[in-house]
Amino acid sequence: MNKIASFTVDHRFIREWIYISRIDGDITTYDVRMRKPNTDNVMSNALIHSFEHLFATFMRNGALKDNVIYVGPMGCQTGFYLLVRDTRHKAVLDEVKRVLTEIAEYSGEMPGSSEIECGNYRNLDVGLARIEAISYLEKIKDETENDLNYETGEN
Repeated sequence: MNKIASFTVDHRFIREWIYISRIDGDITTYDVRMRKPNTDNVMSNALIHSFEHLFATFMRNGALKDNVIYVGPMGCQTGFYLLVRDTRHKAVLDEVKRVLTEIAEYSGEMPGSSEIECGNYRNLDVGLARIEAISYLEKIKDETENDLNYETGEN
Protein backbone atom coordinates (compact mmCIF):
# COMPACT_ATOMS: atom_id res chain seq x y z
CA MET A 1 0.00 0.00 0.00
CA ASN A 2 1.35 3.45 -0.90
CA LYS A 3 2.09 5.92 1.86
CA ILE A 4 -0.07 9.06 1.68
CA ALA A 5 1.72 12.39 1.22
CA SER A 6 1.08 13.74 4.72
CA PHE A 7 2.84 10.70 6.23
CA THR A 8 6.02 11.42 4.26
CA VAL A 9 6.70 14.69 6.13
CA ASP A 10 8.93 14.41 9.21
CA HIS A 11 6.58 15.70 11.91
CA ARG A 12 9.46 16.18 14.34
CA PHE A 13 10.37 19.35 12.42
CA ILE A 14 6.91 20.84 11.92
CA ARG A 15 6.10 23.91 13.97
CA GLU A 16 3.17 26.29 14.21
CA TRP A 17 3.04 27.68 10.70
CA ILE A 18 1.16 27.37 7.40
CA TYR A 19 2.55 24.93 4.86
CA ILE A 20 1.65 23.77 1.39
CA SER A 21 0.86 20.14 2.00
CA ARG A 22 0.18 19.14 -1.60
CA ILE A 23 -0.91 20.45 -4.97
CA ASP A 24 -3.29 18.36 -7.07
CA GLY A 25 -3.93 20.14 -10.37
CA ASP A 26 -5.75 23.34 -9.48
CA ILE A 27 -6.35 22.35 -5.83
CA THR A 28 -3.85 23.21 -3.10
CA THR A 29 -4.03 21.68 0.36
CA TYR A 30 -2.64 23.88 3.13
CA ASP A 31 -1.49 22.50 6.47
CA VAL A 32 -2.66 25.14 8.96
CA ARG A 33 -0.54 23.87 11.82
CA MET A 34 -1.62 25.54 15.04
CA ARG A 35 0.25 23.32 17.50
CA LYS A 36 3.60 21.58 17.37
CA PRO A 37 3.05 17.87 16.65
CA ASN A 38 3.78 15.12 19.14
CA THR A 39 3.61 17.25 22.26
CA ASP A 40 1.08 17.29 25.07
CA ASN A 41 -0.12 20.69 23.83
CA VAL A 42 -2.93 19.53 21.54
CA MET A 43 -6.24 21.29 21.00
CA SER A 44 -9.23 20.11 23.00
CA ASN A 45 -12.30 18.91 21.15
CA ALA A 46 -14.21 22.04 22.25
CA LEU A 47 -11.45 24.26 20.86
CA ILE A 48 -11.21 22.38 17.56
CA HIS A 49 -14.98 22.41 17.15
CA SER A 50 -15.32 26.11 18.04
CA PHE A 51 -12.45 27.21 15.85
CA GLU A 52 -13.74 25.10 12.96
CA HIS A 53 -17.15 26.80 13.05
CA LEU A 54 -15.62 30.29 12.93
CA PHE A 55 -12.70 29.56 10.60
CA ALA A 56 -14.85 27.75 8.06
CA THR A 57 -17.60 30.38 8.24
CA PHE A 58 -15.27 33.34 7.78
CA MET A 59 -13.22 31.62 5.04
CA ARG A 60 -16.40 30.72 3.15
CA ASN A 61 -17.68 34.30 3.43
CA GLY A 62 -14.43 36.11 2.61
CA ALA A 63 -12.53 37.14 -0.48
CA LEU A 64 -11.79 33.51 -1.46
CA LYS A 65 -15.27 32.12 -0.76
CA ASP A 66 -15.70 30.79 -4.29
CA ASN A 67 -12.33 29.01 -4.13
CA VAL A 68 -12.60 27.33 -0.73
CA ILE A 69 -13.27 23.61 -1.10
CA TYR A 70 -12.80 22.36 2.45
CA VAL A 71 -11.84 23.54 5.93
CA GLY A 72 -11.51 20.82 8.53
CA PRO A 73 -9.57 19.66 11.58
CA MET A 74 -6.68 17.24 11.66
CA GLY A 75 -7.32 14.09 13.65
CA CYS A 76 -4.07 14.64 15.56
CA GLN A 77 -5.59 17.78 17.14
CA THR A 78 -2.76 20.06 16.00
CA GLY A 79 -4.34 22.03 13.16
CA PHE A 80 -6.60 22.23 10.16
CA TYR A 81 -6.54 21.45 6.48
CA LEU A 82 -7.59 24.19 4.09
CA LEU A 83 -8.22 23.20 0.48
CA VAL A 84 -8.59 25.91 -2.15
CA ARG A 85 -8.87 25.97 -5.92
CA ASP A 86 -7.16 28.33 -8.40
CA THR A 87 -5.71 30.71 -5.82
CA ARG A 88 -2.29 32.28 -5.42
CA HIS A 89 -0.45 31.30 -2.25
CA LYS A 90 -0.07 34.92 -1.14
CA ALA A 91 -3.83 35.44 -1.42
CA VAL A 92 -4.47 32.38 0.77
CA LEU A 93 -1.95 33.45 3.40
CA ASP A 94 -3.32 37.01 3.44
CA GLU A 95 -6.88 35.72 3.77
CA VAL A 96 -5.98 33.34 6.61
CA LYS A 97 -4.37 36.21 8.50
CA ARG A 98 -7.41 38.40 7.86
CA VAL A 99 -9.77 35.67 9.05
CA LEU A 100 -7.69 35.09 12.19
CA THR A 101 -7.93 38.79 12.95
CA GLU A 102 -11.69 38.67 12.42
CA ILE A 103 -12.03 35.69 14.76
CA ALA A 104 -9.81 37.37 17.36
CA GLU A 105 -12.11 40.39 17.36
CA TYR A 106 -15.41 38.50 17.02
CA SER A 107 -17.96 39.04 19.77
CA GLY A 108 -21.12 37.72 18.10
CA GLU A 109 -22.93 34.45 18.44
CA MET A 110 -21.30 31.24 17.28
CA PRO A 111 -22.39 30.39 13.73
CA GLY A 112 -24.16 27.05 13.49
CA SER A 113 -24.77 26.76 17.21
CA SER A 114 -28.23 25.24 17.32
CA GLU A 115 -29.39 21.66 17.54
CA ILE A 116 -30.73 22.00 13.99
CA GLU A 117 -27.38 23.21 12.57
CA CYS A 118 -24.81 21.16 14.47
CA GLY A 119 -24.45 17.60 15.76
CA ASN A 120 -22.73 18.72 18.98
CA TYR A 121 -23.97 22.29 19.40
CA ARG A 122 -23.41 22.36 23.18
CA ASN A 123 -19.65 21.97 22.66
CA LEU A 124 -18.95 25.44 21.22
CA ASP A 125 -17.22 28.43 22.79
CA VAL A 126 -16.45 31.67 20.94
CA GLY A 127 -13.97 32.65 23.65
CA LEU A 128 -11.81 29.56 23.09
CA ALA A 129 -11.68 30.24 19.35
CA ARG A 130 -10.78 33.91 19.91
CA ILE A 131 -7.87 33.03 22.22
CA GLU A 132 -6.54 30.49 19.72
CA ALA A 133 -6.84 32.95 16.82
CA ILE A 134 -4.87 35.58 18.75
CA SER A 135 -2.15 33.07 19.65
CA TYR A 136 -1.84 31.59 16.16
CA LEU A 137 -1.87 34.94 14.41
CA GLU A 138 1.09 36.00 16.54
CA LYS A 139 2.99 32.88 15.41
CA ILE A 140 2.38 33.39 11.67
CA LYS A 141 2.21 37.20 11.44
CA ASP A 142 5.59 37.44 9.68
CA GLU A 143 5.11 34.42 7.41
CA THR A 144 5.21 35.18 3.68
CA GLU A 145 4.33 33.20 0.59
CA ASN A 146 8.05 32.35 0.35
CA ASP A 147 7.81 30.49 3.69
CA LEU A 148 5.05 28.03 2.80
CA ASN A 149 7.23 24.97 2.22
CA TYR A 150 7.84 22.46 5.00
CA GLU A 151 11.59 22.94 4.54
CA THR A 152 11.47 26.68 5.25
CA GLY A 153 9.33 26.16 8.32
CA GLU A 154 11.77 23.84 10.07
CA ASN A 155 13.36 24.86 13.35
